[in-house]
Amino acid sequence: QVQLVEFGGGLVQPGGSLRLSCAASGFTFNTNTMYWYRQAPGKERELVTTIRTSGRVTEYADSVKGRFTGSRDNAQNTVYLQMDSLKPEDTAVYYCHTIIGRYSYWGRGTQVTVSS
Repeated sequence: QVQLVEFGGGLVQPGGSLRLSCAASGFTFNTNTMYWYRQAPGKERELVTTIRTSGRVTEYADSVKGRFTGSRDNAQNTVYLQMDSLKPEDTAVYYCHTIIGRYSYWGRGTQVTVSS
């Protein structure tokens, strides 16, 4: 079955960096666009970045442009989110997401907390 497992979250000080990973299995990874979303407490889930099958990133949320970088390794069935210059407002649960046919798949998420 389709599985998406995120890891790499944690507590980091403002201005710091984290790299999130999402390991995918159960489907043909290199034929699927992958997405990173995030959800902060009391807020709606928002799209962070869209990573096409080629690895080209076609979308970043305005709030993360210039600070976050999405990428993927099709040989490793893994998608990444490099987060630099982190701010307290980046605190959220980060989710990996893909759509296969009519179905939408999500990982369980990984918590990122930016605080001094």
